[in-house]
Amino acid sequence: MNIQQIVDFAQATTAPEHYRPAAEKILKGDPEQSVRNHYGSPCGQFNVGIWEGAVGHWTVSYTEHEYCEILQGVSVIRDADGNAKTVRAGDRFVIPAGFSGTWEVLEPCRKVYVIFEQAAR
Repeated sequence: MNIQQIVDFAQATTAPEHYRPAAEKILKGDPEQSVRNHYGSPCGQFNVGIWEGAVGHWTVSYTEHEYCEILQGVSVIRDADGNAKTVRAGDRFVIPAGFSGTWEVLEPCRKVYVIFEQAAR
């Protein structure tokens, strides 16, 4: 390994992958999303990049652990019981594997994500 293997987000030229949640998961709006996965580990369990989401509301079910840092926008994350957490630019948090609920983007949102997906045993 050498210095060229360091991934600098400011210099990354990763092309965005555009997508939407599956139709049955969308609760409101047209939540178009994009992801720029700047780094994926050789084992496939660790990924880091930038996610962007348009206004909308959809269900989520996490099999991975995800660290998020909101760079812009406002979202509301709700658990299966309806408890809500509003997140906005500057907020940093972890969503543990096993979390189920909804993600609602109120203002177009951009975040840094760090994902760890535990290998199946």
